[in-house]
Amino acid sequence: MTTKRLLGVTVMPEYLQSESVNAVLDRLQAIGVNSITTSPYVMEPADEATGGREPPIDAGAGKVRLLDRPLWGQRELFVRTSPSFEPDKRLYDGLQYQPSEPDELTQQAGGVIDELITAAHVRRMLVYFQVMSAVPPGYRVQFGGPTDDDKPRMPDGNIPQKRVANNASLASPNVIAYEHAMIRDLCQRYPQLDGIRFDWPEYPPYSLDDMFVDFSDHARTAAQRHNIDFELCLRDAKAFYKMLHGGLTDLGLSTLAHGEAEEFVAEGLARYEGVMEMMVLKALLSGELLGGFRKTMDECGAGDMAMQPNAFPPPWSRVSGFDFGLAAQHSQGISVKLYGMHWAMMLRSYGDQLLDANPGLSELLLVRALVTLLGIEDGEGSPHLADYRYPAPDEPHPGGDLAQASKIAQAQSAAGECPVYTLAHGYGPADDFEGRFEVAWNASPHGVWLNRYGYLSDAKLKIIGRVANDEQ
Repeated sequence: MTTKRLLGVTVMPEYLQSESVNAVLDRLQAIGVNSITTSPYVMEPADEATGGREPPIDAGAGKVRLLDRPLWGQRELFVRTSPSFEPDKRLYDGLQYQPSEPDELTQQAGGVIDELITAAHVRRMLVYFQVMSAVPPGYRVQFGGPTDDDKPRMPDGNIPQKRVANNASLASPNVIAYEHAMIRDLCQRYPQLDGIRFDWPEYPPYSLDDMFVDFSDHARTAAQRHNIDFELCLRDAKAFYKMLHGGLTDLGLSTLAHGEAEEFVAEGLARYEGVMEMMVLKALLSGELLGGFRKTMDECGAGDMAMQPNAFPPPWSRVSGFDFGLAAQHSQGISVKLYGMHWAMMLRSYGDQLLDANPGLSELLLVRALVTLLGIEDGEGSPHLADYRYPAPDEPHPGGDLAQASKIAQAQSAAGECPVYTLAHGYGPADDFEGRFEVAWNASPHGVWLNRYGYLSDAKLKIIGRVANDEQ
């Protein structure tokens, strides 16, 4: 059983350790999976004081999540990680950021990654690594992050609080130098890889405040290089932020809530020219980052390896800085996230902050406006902000079928000839997952990546096999 399109699953190393490489590959090959993504680390159980929660807590909102596939017999646990390899320290000489130190866990379990690559290739499956674009040391998002000097800043100079994405400024030379060294290290240690997938090569807009970065000193320097008026960006971003926090009216929201989103956005950007300039700057920084990654891969002898960044879908990509056209110039594929549980979490975060900052504002109009602006429902959606939250394991995810498919179509149009893959998520009840996977599979002619194996119960694996192989 095999599909003609890409059918990929992200399998984090802990499941290769817990279930064994061949047991995992047997399950996935049986349903037609032809591509695997993993990461260059290994894991072991820990306690709350020394480890991080698995599955990730997503700044508190994701604490309801449980794994579908037990990990070492548990559906939630605390873990610690170590690199799966011994980094070549010469590549990082003199850099501010250094790779994680290998330890006994590396020696005991690190070979599981080599075992996966060999076994998957025997089965004619492609193998990719997923690493972080701007979260050193870059092997896994929950374990690492930049220093304060390298974090993106808001117009007032502050760092957003309760960040889900502990990303650095994409203009930080310290982070960029580390990332290039890490790429060389991975390509040198694992030359048999078929590609590297870079997560968050953008400014993830999980909160409203996240949308108002990057006003760091690194970004200021980059703006000068690109002839962008940073002071105009700063002035207009402050004014726009102030308007959102006390200047919203029901009359203004009603225009947006009744479907005139494009006109509303165009009018707003014309009024705050510097906000548009900042969006341009972030897009340039993201494009430069990916261009540097591709150049580094080519220079270290990995020209045959694919580079596939992951991205937020439109319209979030506009404020995150991910420009599909620029990314396509350097990429062999782009994966676009259809993560309904995050859509609900983000809408709720934006709504709570705006309601609190604008006393007396109509909740109904605000929710309608956000749903319209974000384009996440086929109809009006729920009228209540409380209905948008991180769903529990047995709750369906928001997101209309047409709305989801439209985001992939928009991304593909902007990316031109570069393949756009749907990046779907396995979290949620099986019946809801079935509908979302059917939409994801039909939305892209190139295929689907599924994140991640830990949420794919046996029932969901059967759904994947049936839907993906109906075309045969």
